[in-house]
Amino acid sequence: MPEAFGSPLIAALCNAASSNLPTTGVRVVETHISWVLLTGTHAYKIKKPVNLGFLDFSTLEKRRFFCEEELRLNRRLAPNLYLEVLPITGTLNHPRLGGPGPALEYAVKMWQFDEAGLGDRMASDQRLEDEHIDRLAETLAAFHGQAARSTGADDHGLPRVIQDAAEYNFIHIRPLLETAEELNQLDQLRAWTQQQYKRLQERLRERKNGGFVRECHGDLHLGNLVLIGERLIPFDCIEFSENLRWIDVISEMAFIVMDLEVKGAANLAFRLLNRYLQITGDYTGLDLLDYYLVYRALVRAKIACLTRAQNGKPEKRDALAGQCRAYMAHAASASEHPSHPCLLIMHGYSGSGKSYLAARIAERLPAIHLRSDIERKRLTGLRATTATRDGLGAGIYTEEMTRITYSHLLNTAQHLLADGFSVIVDATFLTCMHRQAHRALAEKISVPFLIVDVKAPESILCARIGNRLATGTDPSEADIRVLQHQLDHDEPLDATEYAFALTVDTDSEPKIEKIMEEIASRCDA
Repeated sequence: MPEAFGSPLIAALCNAASSNLPTTGVRVVETHISWVLLTGTHAYKIKKPVNLGFLDFSTLEKRRFFCEEELRLNRRLAPNLYLEVLPITGTLNHPRLGGPGPALEYAVKMWQFDEAGLGDRMASDQRLEDEHIDRLAETLAAFHGQAARSTGADDHGLPRVIQDAAEYNFIHIRPLLETAEELNQLDQLRAWTQQQYKRLQERLRERKNGGFVRECHGDLHLGNLVLIGERLIPFDCIEFSENLRWIDVISEMAFIVMDLEVKGAANLAFRLLNRYLQITGDYTGLDLLDYYLVYRALVRAKIACLTRAQNGKPEKRDALAGQCRAYMAHAASASEHPSHPCLLIMHGYSGSGKSYLAARIAERLPAIHLRSDIERKRLTGLRATTATRDGLGAGIYTEEMTRITYSHLLNTAQHLLADGFSVIVDATFLTCMHRQAHRALAEKISVPFLIVDVKAPESILCARIGNRLATGTDPSEADIRVLQHQLDHDEPLDATEYAFALTVDTDSEPKIEKIMEEIASRCDA
């Protein structure tokens, strides 16, 4: 193994005659901060002796400490992937992994996984599926829900700490750019970031005080996800910086949302975001999303620039330069978030397919999907899939609770529209009063309004309700008795409302592209 990796130790470890690695086919993957030795069954990650300002691995003791932190932190999300920290002993020419004697270096031992399962490769090959995204949202919501939270006694998540991290991106990127166009774009993004920080400073403080700053993953991009079984497992979290790991959960979600968008999977990005929000209810954090999208895109641009500076291969350098440009372009796009939202409400009986259709529309518009079945239960402290067994007009299904639910949906939609997000409110909307309240909101703030009127034959409604109740995994608890009540007490759309309506028959699979074209023509008119 030549010393192309800049380390005699790495070269010796890869030489079967010199080390005790259990294979002769060692392959090395190099990043800007580590070497990873792949043996076929295990991976051994060794930190580079570097100090980049935002991380410091310059001494052996620091590298040992951060190896142990890497093991501890990653076992939260990938306990079966991370095995142990091993000393590398022996001599520089004949190193031994886990041998006796003084340590020359330390390595984190992991199971080696199939690199075809990495999230970025799956996205590039268009192999990411809806089920992968839904399970990932569930994983992240559960992880954030259990993560340790910052308090007033620490500096984690303070506005100045957040902005300092953002400024580091500009400091590290600027010397590595080569064209006046790139430098001008970076300067514009820096000015925008500083302006947004001033505008959002108090909001950032409120998020910390509200307990939303937690010990997160910290580096949640597609390259740090791997498909194991049927789940995307996050790995390789930030171990080297508390300030980059103790962050707002919305900052964490902005990272993976941004990366999905850059990789051409914007529909999956909003599917992930909506599923996560439906579980957590953290809709108030969305007013910070654009700020964090820009920050996260520039994190990836910075890493591409730093890696390019260390790489001598022209083709690799060109690819990394392209990555940097792509992430900077996405940051520029996120900083120009167009404030042309629209408000859509669903309308139809239980079992009509409203929620399925609303989710598909929300992915593509894109829009935030507010679902009444979920929000009703959240308002009463229940999980979305909790079976209350409350009958019609009882428990959480009283007229008063319905009034409170629709009021909550209206208020939440108003805040999201003010932040520039399109919104789909997913409820039956069988009462004219509730439809009128949402149309009045749209008129008040001058945004396009559309009623997606969903229809299906009664026989299909009954069959779908039966199937849904049998699985027990849907937030809706509507049964045949509820459907009959809806049929008996429905207040149909009047002539005025039909002017705002788009009727969709769901007795067969809706043609989503045609629906999206119609929505676009209505909302852009």
